[in-house]
Amino acid sequence: MRSGSSELLLEQQQQELRLRKKRELAPKKKNDKRRFRSWRERVRFYTTSTLVLITVASGSSLLFLVPLYVDPALSTLAHNFVENPTLCTTVRRENLIGLFNCSWSSCREGCTSDMYKCTNIYVTYIENITLPKNFTELSTFSPLPYISPDLTTSMTLNGNFYNNFTTLNEQSEESTLWVNIKGCGYPPTVTCKDFNDYYGVEGALFPCYYSRKNKSIVLTSYDHDEQIEVIIHYFFVPFVICFVTGVSLCIMHCDCTCKPDTSYLRHRVPLRRPRVENLSDTSISTRVDLLTPAIEIFKAPPPL
Repeated sequence: MRSGSSELLLEQQQQELRLRKKRELAPKKKNDKRRFRSWRERVRFYTTSTLVLITVASGSSLLFLVPLYVDPALSTLAHNFVENPTLCTTVRRENLIGLFNCSWSSCREGCTSDMYKCTNIYVTYIENITLPKNFTELSTFSPLPYISPDLTTSMTLNGNFYNNFTTLNEQSEESTLWVNIKGCGYPPTVTCKDFNDYYGVEGALFPCYYSRKNKSIVLTSYDHDEQIEVIIHYFFVPFVICFVTGVSLCIMHCDCTCKPDTSYLRHRVPLRRPRVENLSDTSISTRVDLLTPAIEIFKAPPPL
């Protein structure tokens, strides 16, 4: 009976050990206790996420808008074009082929692509006249063909009217015609086929704008206020948004105060240790004092 009971006890102990090992080796269950955020923490989290998204978007947009829109607008303003249009006439047109022959083009689609084909349009203009901005006033003249810059209306200009301008006012030297200051663009804003078909015909008359800085550059359209709006909308607005959101993130997550940090002075270790007046019995000096009488007794001569 004793042997049977001992075997049962051993089996129970072994089973308990097995269960304990299984519990130790089994993967621990995830803690179901979740930490709930307060409303303040939630507002701070979502505000930070929104500001970061706006900062990244505005900063990235500057990388694309500055070379595509802001730089051409600044170059256009720097050339100081006339604000009122004058009268231009196409003198000649050259269609060139070859990478070395195409140093420039009146219009090309794609500002970063290599030019293997280019069209050079040369014009002359009259400096001392200004045409009305409302081009419908010229519709009363006939029969000389007139080409509108919006490419939607067909107008006529009187031959005697044009001849009077050319006789009373001297024409400029041969100048180059550009679709814009860069001479390039992307559809549908710039369509070079339509541009060359309308302005590349010899003898065509159209309003144009010449540069006061470099009179050999002529544009078909120019608006000073429009260039200012491009700079404001495509540079200053994204820059201000990026700057404001960046400063807001700095204020939310950084200590921007100028107060000196004195927290380390509170936990500074003193240079000199405080003097201990009450020494315990287990100290070295106390033990030496206690052993001194015993040493003197040991050294004393034995009694006679």
